[in-house]
Amino acid sequence: MSDFFQFEADFVESLRCIPMQVRYKLDTCGVKLKLQHWHQFTQGERQSLVDLPCVMEGEVVSYREHLQRIVVEHTGHAASDLPIEVCPAWMDETAIPVSVQEKATETGVALTLEQWRSLLPLQRFVLLKLSRSGHENSNFLPAMQEFQLV
Repeated sequence: MSDFFQFEADFVESLRCIPMQVRYKLDTCGVKLKLQHWHQFTQGERQSLVDLPCVMEGEVVSYREHLQRIVVEHTGHAASDLPIEVCPAWMDETAIPVSVQEKATETGVALTLEQWRSLLPLQRFVLLKLSRSGHENSNFLPAMQEFQLV
C-alpha cells in the first residue's frame, strides 16, 4: 500500500501533503487530521503513517493510537474524531456515488458500473474524495486517467 498515485507525484517525495493512502486510513480509523497537524510531524512520523497497515481491526486500533500519540506530542491535544462509516460508499460496488458520476460527466467521461466495480477500494475512495464539493478537484481527471477510465 506504500505505492503512491501518479497524480500525487508533485508532493509525495517530501510528503508535504497528506497522500490519499493516508487519507484512506484516516477515514478507516476515524481521525480527522488537519494539514497543519501533518506539517508539524517529522518526515519519519509521516512515513510511519504511510507504512503502517490499517486494514484488520487490530491494525486500525493500533494505527489510530499511533496517530493520536503523534498528534498529542506535537499539539498537546488529540485530533478530532471522524465518524466511521459502517458501509462506506467506496466499498459499495453496486452503485456509483452521485458526486463521482456528476464529476465524471462534468469532465466528459461516462463512468460505467462495470468500471466502478473493477476499481480497488482505495481507487474508489480517491474518486469519491476528489469529486466532493469543496475539495480541490484538479486531480479528478488525472486520477480517472491513471485508473484507465478515460
